Amino acid sequence: MTGPDPTAAAPDAPSNATGTPVTLLIADDDEVTRSGLRTLLAAQPGITVVGEAADGVDAVEQAQRLRPDVVLMDVRMPRRNGIEATRQLLAESAAPPKVVVITTFENDGYVTAALSAGASGFVLKRLPVRQIAEAVRVAAAGEAILFPAALRRMVSARPLDSAEALPRAALTVREEEVLRSMATGQSNPEIAESLRVSLETVKTHVGNVLTKLGAQNRTHAVVIAYESGLVVPGLAG
Repeated sequence: MTGPDPTAAAPDAPSNATGTPVTLLIADDDEVTRSGLRTLLAAQPGITVVGEAADGVDAVEQAQRLRPDVVLMDVRMPRRNGIEATRQLLAESAAPPKVVVITTFENDGYVTAALSAGASGFVLKRLPVRQIAEAVRVAAAGEAILFPAALRRMVSARPLDSAEALPRAALTVREEEVLRSMATGQSNPEIAESLRVSLETVKTHVGNVLTKLGAQNRTHAVVIAYESGLVVPGLAG
C-alpha cells in the first residue's frame, strides 16, 4: 500500500483525557490498505483498533455495534460512500464517534463534503503513521484536524451551502478572534494563551461560535469562515 511510514517514531503521547486507549474502527474498501493501517496503528501507543469495515454500510453497522471513539473513514467505498456513512452515523448514534476522513489526495472534493457532514477532520494516506495516530488521538480529545493550506484549496474549489451563515451569525469581536485562531489549527489551550484568556473562556467562545454558525464541529466552522471571507488565505496558517 502507498501510505503510512512504518519506520516513523511514535510519540509517547497520552491516549485520551481518561488515560485509557483510544478505540478505533478503520473503514476502507481496499483490504491491503485496511490491513496495513490496522497493523501500523495498533502498534502506536494509546490506540486500540477494535474493528474494520469494508464499505460504508458496514462502517455504520460496526461503529454502532463496537462504539469506537474514532472512525478512520475512507470516502470512496462501495454500497455507501464515506460521506453518507458519516452523515448517517452522526445522525443516528446517541453518542457518535469522531470521524476522521482518510484520503489519498488532499484536493479530493469528497473531503469538503465529509467535513460538512460532520467529520472532525482529514488526514492523507501518505502521512507517516505517527501523524495519522496523532490525528486519531486529537480527534478523540474533541479537537479538529486541519491542514489550513489544503483546506483553503478545497473550500475555494467547492463552496458549501452554509457559506453565508457567518454574516447572519452576529459573532462578537472576541468570537471572531477565536474563529480565526481555530482556522490556523490552534487548539483551545493555544488559543487561550494567544488571547490571554482562560481555557474555560475559550471553550465558551468556541461553543457560542458553533451554535451561532449552525456548525456541527470546529472543522465545519472553519470551512464556513473560509467561505464567508472572514479568514483570508494569505493570513491564516
